[in-house]
Amino acid sequence: MKPIFLVVALPLFASGCAATLPPEVIASGDLADLPVGVRPVRYQSPVSGYTHRVPVDPKPWRNQNDAQAPDGGAS
Repeated sequence: MKPIFLVVALPLFASGCAATLPPEVIASGDLADLPVGVRPVRYQSPVSGYTHRVPVDPKPWRNQNDAQAPDGGAS
């Protein structure tokens, strides 16, 4: 027998031998009657923070590189 078969089959076999079913995870009762404070939903436009940008020409990369380089010089 292949070991992968045992890895898959053993948990399935063990779960079939369970004496009781697992507890329900679903909440019981009417959820609309719960006294929980919920903020009202407010409409917010998905494009409210949009700012128009236009393409620009690239800056010289050497100046950008020199500005990012740490002080101390090359070794």
